[in-house]
Amino acid sequence: MSPPATSALSRASAPAAPRRAPVRARAGTSARAALASPSPARGKGQQTRAAIVDAALQLASQMGLEGLSIGLLAETLQMSKSGVFAHFGSREELQISVVREYHTRFEQEVFVPALALPRGLPRLRALFDHWMQRTSKEIDSGCLYIGGAVEFDDRPGPVRDALVHSVQSWFNAVERAIVLAIEAGHLRADTDAPQVGFEIHALILALHYEARLLRNPKAVDRARLAFDHILNRHAAAVAPRGRSTPSARRTR
Repeated sequence: MSPPATSALSRASAPAAPRRAPVRARAGTSARAALASPSPARGKGQQTRAAIVDAALQLASQMGLEGLSIGLLAETLQMSKSGVFAHFGSREELQISVVREYHTRFEQEVFVPALALPRGLPRLRALFDHWMQRTSKEIDSGCLYIGGAVEFDDRPGPVRDALVHSVQSWFNAVERAIVLAIEAGHLRADTDAPQVGFEIHALILALHYEARLLRNPKAVDRARLAFDHILNRHAAAVAPRGRSTPSARRTR
């Protein structure tokens, strides 16, 4: 098994059966198109592997990592089992590749855009906003991190290790953004960064539960309000010149 790939997050934070047929159709369409029209910039083997991972990720988003199998993927892509197996020597290696691909996409969609904003509250708010948007888009499919935790929280092994590595690197990045907000004078010096990170993660879990299971149309608004409450509790008494605290912005 290859070691986890170094990601932007790692560098920045260093210190259901009835729906099965439609799911296969959606997952296989784009992947089969990629297989049929290989990119000249990528080798055929590389492109085939990427198409398999893409289809597997779409399936896992609907059915969970445990729902993946070489046979199902071969059927989805209209490939032979041996053709899929040639790129992934085991079901476990396929699951790990899916976790890593999900992490890469999560990173590019949630973390990387936030780096364009100044350190401190602007960047921390952007991280949370992008995280909420990502969670909202996954209402009908499901979050691989959350679903994977349910499947593998009590099952030691390489797949669980891959999930823990991906999730922990993201948590480290969020905590680092909180620390930068403290250093910028936006949050109080005595702010407990790990505790704030824990509370922010709890909001995302609540958002997923409320929106996905309970179909609460106000879930996103409530999560955003709760996030503001967290920032207000820890806001510095005097913001740096030219910057304003969360509560001050809302009273203008």
